Amino acid sequence: MAASAAPPPGDARPPRPGLRERKKLKTRAAIREATYRLIGERGYEATTIEQIAAEAEVSPSTVFRYFPAKEDIVLTDEFDSAMAAAVRARPAGEPPLEAVRAVLRQAVETVLADRPEEFARRGRLLVEIPAVRARMTETMAESSLLLSRAVADRTGREEGDLEVAVFTASVLAALREVTIYWAEHGQKDDPAVLVDQALDTLKAGLAL
Repeated sequence: MAASAAPPPGDARPPRPGLRERKKLKTRAAIREATYRLIGERGYEATTIEQIAAEAEVSPSTVFRYFPAKEDIVLTDEFDSAMAAAVRARPAGEPPLEAVRAVLRQAVETVLADRPEEFARRGRLLVEIPAVRARMTETMAESSLLLSRAVADRTGREEGDLEVAVFTASVLAALREVTIYWAEHGQKDDPAVLVDQALDTLKAGLAL
């Protein structure tokens, strides 16, 4: 069988995984889909891990192995590591903010094309459920670490460099606020355009 074509530079779509990893991704997807079905029927608070496990036809321990908390089922996706790799793959002379902008736009557009309803439901839960929003803030540290390493590699700086840390934290905070703003305003705007607007604000500062 011929190998699949490599994704273009800057593409945030994850590369095709091996068989074992595909099985894991299938299980994760089944758990996530079961969770959204149950939340739609019963509400977030009334949906338990045991119910999710039964709906997904796995054990509760399997759910916890893939997702340490119920909120993680809603928030976790497979794009963080792919995004870091895509940032590294951007043209060498491209400014860090523009490299990240291109990758974030691609990631948002890919999710909207592949899983629009999941993206919409995640946004609604971020607005409606304080625990989901709080967990998103907690788990941003892992995403920040992956992105910081990629930015440090591009700029020749140390991973623990203060400016790298501030830059990365600002970008991820901007992405978080874009998601919440989009959800709070009826999901009528183009999230990719909102990403551009948010990063323009980081670049230029807040005008008087």
